[in-house]
Amino acid sequence: MTRAPLNRRLAGFGTTIFAEMSALAVTTGAINLGQGFPDTDGPDEIREAAVRALRAGRGNQYPPGPGVPELRTAIADHQRQRYGLAYDPDTEVLVTAGATEAIAASLLALVEPGDEVVALEPYYDSYAACIAMAGGTRVPVTLRPDPAEARFVLDLDELRAAVTDRTRLILLNTPHNPTGTVLTRDELAAIAALAVERDLLVVTDEVYEHLVFDGGAEHVPIATFPGMRERTVTISSGGKTFSFTGWKVGWATGARELVTAVRTAKQYLTYVSAGPFQYAIAEALRLPGSYFDGLRADLRAKRDILAEGLRTAGFDVFLPRGTYFITTDVAALGEKDGVAFCRALPERCGVVAIPNQVFYDHADAGRTMIRFAFCKQEPVLREAAARLARL
Repeated sequence: MTRAPLNRRLAGFGTTIFAEMSALAVTTGAINLGQGFPDTDGPDEIREAAVRALRAGRGNQYPPGPGVPELRTAIADHQRQRYGLAYDPDTEVLVTAGATEAIAASLLALVEPGDEVVALEPYYDSYAACIAMAGGTRVPVTLRPDPAEARFVLDLDELRAAVTDRTRLILLNTPHNPTGTVLTRDELAAIAALAVERDLLVVTDEVYEHLVFDGGAEHVPIATFPGMRERTVTISSGGKTFSFTGWKVGWATGARELVTAVRTAKQYLTYVSAGPFQYAIAEALRLPGSYFDGLRADLRAKRDILAEGLRTAGFDVFLPRGTYFITTDVAALGEKDGVAFCRALPERCGVVAIPNQVFYDHADAGRTMIRFAFCKQEPVLREAAARLARL
């Protein structure tokens, strides 16, 4: 064979860091604070809704390509009630196999080979692969820690300088994985003004929309800003909000023209998925506000438990305002390479984390940053903190 089997667009991606670190957790018996999934299921009534759908034969065969009407209507109602965004459930809402497929379908549909895509780094690892598969060119803009604001911040001048005549779209993620930052209204307004000025599309990953904790932070969809509804694809999912990540129920909302384009690509990926689970997530989106308040309070408490344990162990901690994750700097421990540190950590103390370096194009910016997930049971977090203290 004279040519490598893997096409050149995906050369260099290989096995994800999540697979590597999860395998380490299994082989060493370490506590896995790497991959972002809860270790308990979501609400019993939502699980039972899936069981009812299975038994009633709802979704056991192919559901409609855009998603079952009940879920599309629930998504449209959610966007209207929460954010004042009006979408037609028949033409402006698309159900996908998790947010990851929505991201892939959006980029495959909207990006031509040679188009530039501006993305905030560090970024969820599928962003880079999806841009590559679309034939686009990734242009990173780095979020950097600001001790004065106690969060990672976006340099708006750097963002503006990254946009060229070849830029097609801006790929956002807020609340942001892995840094836990939540873009402010002022930051979002500036991004929106830039998108309108330069006639750019925006694809925004908002899967952690209900996981914003404190510090004056709030989740504001960029589609709510002037001129943005018609140029924004908003992506979210039920996995993080309802703790059923294995169901892989996501969605994209936007103007009819954009959603039609995304659906054109999506239909040749999975076509349809998660039939019975779509009915259950439709019910989940109609849970009372007390559910969402309780979820935030629970995760805020877990965040604080792990953050305190990490500080006690000597880590430099960036307290997140949203998401499942705490980013830390291991330079405070005298370490120089987060990847090497994470690979050794399971043997050293029985805990698995993820090195942020793999989420950067500018690797030096994240060389000593590592990420811990706190979406676990409190006893697990306390045990992990005790093990880390032995470092």
